[in-house]
Amino acid sequence: MIQFILRRLGVMALTMLCLSLVVFMFVNLEPNLRKLAIFQTEMRATDADLENWLQRNGYRDNFFLRYGRWIGVVPKQPVVNPETGEAMPRFRFCDEPTVPTYSGVLQGDFGCSTAFRTTVGDRLPAALKATGLLMFWVMLVMVPVSLLVGVLAGMREGTRLDRTLSVGSIATTATPEYVSGILFTAIFASWLGWLNGSAATALTRGISFWNFTLPVMTMAIYGIGYIARMTRASMAEVMTAQYIRTARLKGLNFRSVVIKHALRNALIAPFTVIMLQFPWLLTGVVVVESIFNYKGFGWLLVQAASNNDIDLVLACGLISVIVVLATQLISDIGYAFLNPRIRVS
Repeated sequence: MIQFILRRLGVMALTMLCLSLVVFMFVNLEPNLRKLAIFQTEMRATDADLENWLQRNGYRDNFFLRYGRWIGVVPKQPVVNPETGEAMPRFRFCDEPTVPTYSGVLQGDFGCSTAFRTTVGDRLPAALKATGLLMFWVMLVMVPVSLLVGVLAGMREGTRLDRTLSVGSIATTATPEYVSGILFTAIFASWLGWLNGSAATALTRGISFWNFTLPVMTMAIYGIGYIARMTRASMAEVMTAQYIRTARLKGLNFRSVVIKHALRNALIAPFTVIMLQFPWLLTGVVVVESIFNYKGFGWLLVQAASNNDIDLVLACGLISVIVVLATQLISDIGYAFLNPRIRVS
């Protein structure tokens, strides 16, 4: 198992390197660099002024040289003032060093956010904390409800209860977040007046049931249907297994058979699906946080992309890659522990 984890960590590091290179290439395309130069100069700047700004700030250097600076294996060079010839930081509001310095991702420096006029390291942790809190409550609601629905449907396969729960699961899975978010806001906040319809106050006044319910419901409702369908299929398959029939023939009651024999084996496949919900939650928070103005990771990514904030977009992309690869590794390890027939060589 240790060798398997070490090999997977090596593959993860190589995958992160390749994906970060691809993301860096797309983010640093010519249209993006030109928009950044316009935002940092003025709208009436000539093409020559924009080109001079890009050259002066190192955006016209070799692609791999700029990638090495972002990673932290190549020292960052200060900007030279064309009038005085003195070294100056690339962005003054980030207090960047005026001497060549190894300062990149490997050193914990994710660059400078031009949209928020601060370092990415100052802006990103608060957004990740807010999104982590949101994802925690989503998983806390989504996992127990979906497992309960899936187990009940699988236990009574073909009955009216099974058909009702299956139709409800399919309906929730077929409804995207931006539709359910608007519906919940219209029903609970506008028509009934039960909830305030916005999670923005959750970050300033503290988390409460009223200002945190709608975004959690919006994200959980989609995942509940998907996990419930997977759990139902796994439970229905296990209930027809030979060892379940043997247990029933021995005189064990139905409840004991389900809890002691069927449930653990039936939850092996849903466990993998549950772990893979974390990458989906990263995409879901982009929509939900934008709808409810919840200033988390998704909201920050939208703001960075809208304002052509290159360093912030790169940091968000790198974090997304880390979360996806980490959850896949945890999923593989957990699957091997839950299923004794799986052996890691």
